[in-house]
Amino acid sequence: MRRQLFKWHSTSALIALIPLIVISITGSLLVFKVELDTWLMPEHMLVTQTQATARVNFDTLIRNVESEYSDYILGSWELFDNNERADAAYIVSKTDGQWYKLYVNQYTNELLSTPVHLTHYITDWLLSLHYTFLLGFTGTTLGLVFSIILLFLGISGVILHRQFWRKLFTLRFKAAKRVFFSDVHKLIGITSAPVILILAITGGYWNAAEMLHEAEHYIEQEPIMMTKAYNEDLRFQTLLEQSQSAINGFAATYMTFPFEPELPIVFYGDVPNKNLLSSEYSSTVTFDKDSGKQIAITDIRTAQGFWTIVDMFRKLHFGYFAGLTSKIIWCFLGLSPVWLALTGLYFYLFRKGNRSNRKMSSEVS
Repeated sequence: MRRQLFKWHSTSALIALIPLIVISITGSLLVFKVELDTWLMPEHMLVTQTQATARVNFDTLIRNVESEYSDYILGSWELFDNNERADAAYIVSKTDGQWYKLYVNQYTNELLSTPVHLTHYITDWLLSLHYTFLLGFTGTTLGLVFSIILLFLGISGVILHRQFWRKLFTLRFKAAKRVFFSDVHKLIGITSAPVILILAITGGYWNAAEMLHEAEHYIEQEPIMMTKAYNEDLRFQTLLEQSQSAINGFAATYMTFPFEPELPIVFYGDVPNKNLLSSEYSSTVTFDKDSGKQIAITDIRTAQGFWTIVDMFRKLHFGYFAGLTSKIIWCFLGLSPVWLALTGLYFYLFRKGNRSNRKMSSEVS
């Protein structure tokens, strides 16, 4: 059974070799996505306030975007109130239904960029490459397949080397190259296994959820939104203030407009004294898109069930649950599939070469 498992492990690794290298490298870079964006395009990402300044009325910000880009409807809005980082508005084209992004200074009502496609900036392009290989629905499906393979590789690797603790940190430098690479492979595989399993599970879940979402829309063939799907008399600043009053300590970080006919208005936000792994979008306040009536509240501090687990996936996948320290660890261990692929490929070529030599020797004799 062990030999068969080893064969499956090796075959799966060869099948997913290149995709897992791509996923590994892009994922490690994306751990520092915000830092990279800030470094590459500070004129879009940053707002320079010399002192604490109040945000501009939310309705004023919305009207500015809508009047400047009337060929789009608002889809969602990322909110910041730290006097450092700019808001990001996500808008949907009335022509082709494609999503675009632009940055807004929430303290001056200045538009800091023009609308660009969601893969325009380098880190956003890397994000699409990471999840979909730039292949849309097909790439999302492939991403799920490779996440499952990565999960299998992690589990099977632990099983194959379950006696790892005996020589976990032993590297036989003076041994043959094959033996040394074997030690390196086992050391990297075992030490990175917990992170690999977390990345495989969380990434696979998101790909599966996106697949189901896209498949549902393909079947229903919903028309492109040409007008707002919500009551234009609604005041979003009022809804924002109501959301902050609905949950003790709630600070809105993201909101979604009804970019599809059946959707409500939802404010996502952060709360104090929550679980270490709960994200900054963990609590929600939902409003009816026509009446503006509050219809649902989710406080992560009292919530139970599957949502509380799924919400943890964000911090677990991107590794920012313990600040810079955990991000560095996730970035480093996230590259482990690269080293595992290289050492594993060496084993494969070495065994293949040995088989060829044995075959040649038998033919000569």
